[in-house]
Amino acid sequence: MNAMPTSIIPLLEKMGELQASDLHLKTGVPPVYRVAGELRRTNLPPIPVNSRIIERLMDPIIPPTRKSVYEEKGGLDFAYNLPNGDRFRINILRSCDQMHAAIRRVKGRIPNFEELRLPPIYRRLAEETGEGIIIVCGVTGCGKSTTQAAMIDHINETQALNIVSIEDPIEYTFTPKKSIVSQREIGLDVHTFADALRGAVRQDPDVIFIGEMRDRETLMAALQAAETGHLVFCTLHTADTMQSLARILEFFPPDQHNFIRSSLANALKAILAQRLLPAIDPQISRVPACEVLLGEAIVKEKIREGGDTDLPEIIAGSKEAGMRSFTMSLAELVEQGLVFMDVAMEYAPNREALKGQLTGIKTSAQTLVHRVKRTGTS
Repeated sequence: MNAMPTSIIPLLEKMGELQASDLHLKTGVPPVYRVAGELRRTNLPPIPVNSRIIERLMDPIIPPTRKSVYEEKGGLDFAYNLPNGDRFRINILRSCDQMHAAIRRVKGRIPNFEELRLPPIYRRLAEETGEGIIIVCGVTGCGKSTTQAAMIDHINETQALNIVSIEDPIEYTFTPKKSIVSQREIGLDVHTFADALRGAVRQDPDVIFIGEMRDRETLMAALQAAETGHLVFCTLHTADTMQSLARILEFFPPDQHNFIRSSLANALKAILAQRLLPAIDPQISRVPACEVLLGEAIVKEKIREGGDTDLPEIIAGSKEAGMRSFTMSLAELVEQGLVFMDVAMEYAPNREALKGQLTGIKTSAQTLVHRVKRTGTS
């Protein structure tokens, strides 16, 4: 493409060719793809300011019933499917009275645990079901939604349960297998997460999948559902397990913290934090480093009593199969030949601790060669 297309479709199809995770449309610059975590400008001309080109590209795929939301609030989330099965999570926003767009590509097929290179504890948690809350956390673009989709779809494939999902927007579409599945989209099927959660507990669910915990009411409803016999999956935009606990408490005034700690301790099944690192093999692109906090008795006690600062030591020293720190996960990735040591060091919360766990050293020169090989033009 050397000229700006008149439809958004070619730009979306190009994401599949490039294996791009994101497409950004902003005035003043050409369309930009994110490939293997790196932003790459296309060779298209910059989108002129005040040209309304982005509005013309996006208008045909914006759900007609949602256009008024963008006009009123200056932003909108929705999803779009290509005929080949590729699905896109789209955010449009108003910036200096211009429309900008951030488009995330979601593959039509849900990958399994092996393809995602997730540790065995993820499969075990999906197979245990029962009641409780599983929180998947990480920064934007770390693969939280894909990880949750893999866990939900594993339940769907292996157990006869009733699964209710509440998302904004729906990303992965689940095809009922052994389980039955209802997916509700905020703005299309129901007004708010809290409204959807209140309805979900009356729909005889075994598993409730919440796209994101955004406010006090949603979090409270999720905890109550987990305490009353449901398995609840949800996400938080936090970097690690410790930040997740702090963020949960931030939703509530201090005089309610003891109550929330007690509720969370009762309900917690696991907090799963992840970060994506550039892989040595360009065919793999990125691999996850995972921190796992399981709701064991000692963990519940520390949460209930406010001893959060002891949790990293508990994770690092735990004999419980599946509990792991980011340091342990990073060391495994290096020793398995999936990432270079230099890359692991960039993401390490404690570099000295990581060095202590590694038996081999990958040089900066190797990392530089790897990065040069990964760099290309779109």
